[in-house]
Amino acid sequence: MGHWDMETRTQSVKYRAPAVQRAFQMLKIVAESPAVYNLSDLARSLGWSKSTTHGLIQSLMTIGALEQCPQENTFVLGPAVADLAFQDWQSYRVGGAVKGILESLRDQIHETVFLGAMGRRRTLIVAVAESTKHLKLSAPPGTGIPLLAGALGKLYLSSLAPEAIERFLKENDLPRYTERSITERDRYLSEIERVCRDGYALDNEEYLAGVRAVAVSIGNRGGLPMALWVVGFAAALEMAHLVKMIDDIQKAARDIRQVVDRERKMLTVQSGEEPLFKGGAFALSYR
Repeated sequence: MGHWDMETRTQSVKYRAPAVQRAFQMLKIVAESPAVYNLSDLARSLGWSKSTTHGLIQSLMTIGALEQCPQENTFVLGPAVADLAFQDWQSYRVGGAVKGILESLRDQIHETVFLGAMGRRRTLIVAVAESTKHLKLSAPPGTGIPLLAGALGKLYLSSLAPEAIERFLKENDLPRYTERSITERDRYLSEIERVCRDGYALDNEEYLAGVRAVAVSIGNRGGLPMALWVVGFAAALEMAHLVKMIDDIQKAARDIRQVVDRERKMLTVQSGEEPLFKGGAFALSYR
């Protein structure tokens, strides 16, 4: 019986599914590129026929692994990829150590603290340390936030190459969530430049009226890029006070980054394998 089990396992390890391999090849190409691909681009890059490429695109779109951009026939990673990343973080990386860091930061600044994974369409909250105030802002893990929401949108775009930022802003309208939302392209670009220079992004009632926020990047060598952000009511959180929190928030981000790296190394050692994806949105370097 033991011999049969070992033989079956050996055969299963040797088995290869071409369709599955092709699907991951396509997702890897889309994830690693700062540009967006259309059908012809993907077929040429992968060396496949257009009919084969089209069929696989349709299959991946059906399950939400790819999304088609509304402006043109180009494709980006879909929400299913971010959802899988979220489940991975819940299972392996958002452990007691990270939660402890979030709670310690919360106790220092007395506002709600969020940790999230940033995709090309939205940010997924993966952990929260709620403020202990009676009146507070919060959202449960798994909640999705639009990509261009306040500080998070600025933070995400600041991680891209300048040409990719320019292209994104030409192809996407800046949403007006509140009267304070920045919808002028040049002004938004100035905000992104400030984020690159200062290392943090601010939201002055731009996503939710009466709410301010500050966000910093954590990076992530083995998954979707991550962010740490603090949110509070504008009436009790002056911008000057928000900026004074930056040192504490950035220290917490560095501590979380160390935990993330340690957990990833442990998982790699336990599996005895290198991670499948090593680039683009799946393995952004720290900036």
